[in-house]
Amino acid sequence: MTRDVADTIVAIATGAGRAGIGIVRVSGPQAPAIGQAITGVELQARQAHYGPFSGTDGEIVDVGIALQFAAPHSYTGEHVLELQGHGGAVVLDRVMQRVCELGARPARPGEFSERAFLNDKLDLAQAEAVADLIDASSEGAAKAAIRAISGDMSRDVDAIVDELIALRVWLEAALDFSEEEIDFLADTSLAQRASSLVDAFDQVLAKAGQGQRLRDGLTVVIAGRPNVGKSSLLNALAQADTAIVTDVPGTTRDVLREDILVGDIPVRMVDTAGLRATQDAVEQIGIERALQAAADADHVLLVLDASEPRWPDDPLPVGVPVTIILNKLDLVNADVELSSVPGHSPVGAERPCLSISAKLGEGLEQLRQHLVGLAGRDTSIGGVYLARRRHIVALQEARTATEAALARLQSSELPELAAEELRAAQHALESITGRFDADDLLGAIFGSFCIGK
Repeated sequence: MTRDVADTIVAIATGAGRAGIGIVRVSGPQAPAIGQAITGVELQARQAHYGPFSGTDGEIVDVGIALQFAAPHSYTGEHVLELQGHGGAVVLDRVMQRVCELGARPARPGEFSERAFLNDKLDLAQAEAVADLIDASSEGAAKAAIRAISGDMSRDVDAIVDELIALRVWLEAALDFSEEEIDFLADTSLAQRASSLVDAFDQVLAKAGQGQRLRDGLTVVIAGRPNVGKSSLLNALAQADTAIVTDVPGTTRDVLREDILVGDIPVRMVDTAGLRATQDAVEQIGIERALQAAADADHVLLVLDASEPRWPDDPLPVGVPVTIILNKLDLVNADVELSSVPGHSPVGAERPCLSISAKLGEGLEQLRQHLVGLAGRDTSIGGVYLARRRHIVALQEARTATEAALARLQSSELPELAAEELRAAQHALESITGRFDADDLLGAIFGSFCIGK
C-alpha cells in the first residue's frame, strides 16, 4: 500500500504546557534539507546533533538536539526529523514556524500514523493501538495496547485469514472440478477445518472482547430518590469530594460525571438528580436528564435509603440493567424486605442487591467487585490486546459467515454459497488490519488522533 507523498509535514509532538523538553517532528522528502538549514550541518541518520536552531536571519530560535531518520527506516517510512528543544509553548511555536518557512505544512491530526500505515510500517489495528496507548487509563489497558502495537492481534487475525484463503482455494477448486470422478466436496476435512476456524474466532474474540472492556469501560448511573446517599456514594467510590452533599433534598439538580478506575476497568460514574414528584421547574429538568442518563447507561445503581426505603416516584426506563444498592446500612439493624418497599419498583428480572454504608465505607469493596463483574472482566484470559468496537463487530461478522459456511459444508447443500460466505468472512477480517478498507473509514480513524502522532 506504499504511496509516494510529495509534501512534508510538521507538528509539535509533545503535549501543551511548560516542560523541560519539547519535540517538533517533521516527516517527508524535505526533512533532510530542513534539518540542514536549521542546524547548519548535514545531519547523519540516527546520530544526535546538539547545537543551535537558527531562524531566517541567523537568529538563534532555540538550542537542542536534532535527530534524523532516513527513509524507509523511520516511524512513518519517510525521511523524519525530530528537533528536541525546550518545552515552552512560545519557543516550540517559533521552531515550528521556522520549519514551515522552509517548506513544510502543519500536519493533520493522526497524519504521522496515517503515513506509517500507508507506507506499510503499521497495519490499521496497530495504528489505532498507538492512539489507544496514549489514551490508556490503566496499566492493564496500556499493556494491552502495547500487545496490539506489537502486532499480537494482527498476527491472530492474519493466521485466520490465511486459513480462510486456503479453505477457499480448496473449495473453489472442488467446485471447478465438480464433474471429475473424485468428489472433493465429500472430503470431511473441509468441515473440520471450518470448525477449527470457528474455534479460532472464539479465542480471538475472547482476547479482543477483554481488550475492548479495558478500553471502553462502563458508564454507570447512580439513581434514586433525594437524600438516599447518591452523591455520598459517588464521593466514596471516587475517593474525593466530587459532589456536594447536604441534608437538603434536591441538592443535585444536574448530572455530574466522574471517571474512576475499578481494578483496571475505567468506569464513568454519573450522579443524578433525585427522582421525586416536584413542581420546581429546574428540578424537573434535572430529573428528565437523570432518566435520559439512565436510559443511555450500561448499568444503573438504584440507591435506596435502608433506614426508610422507598422506590423512586419516577420509574426507570424499561430494559435498563439495574443493581439495587441499600445505603445507610449503619442506620439499620435488620434486613430490608424489598417486596414491601412502596413506590415504582424496577420491572423485569430479579435485580442483584448489595447493602453498603457510603458514610463508613462498608460494602464498597464488594460493590467494586460487582462493577468489575458487570464489565465482564476475566483475568484468566491471557494475551489480551486492546480492541475497538469496530474490531469486535468485524470479528463477529466473520465468525457468523464462517459458521454459515460450516453448516453448508456439513449438509452438502449449496457449496457455492459456502465459498461466498468464506469470502465475506475474509473481507470482514481484512477491514481490521486495513488490508481492505474504505478511504472514508481511514479518515474517521486517523482524524481522532492527536496532532503530532
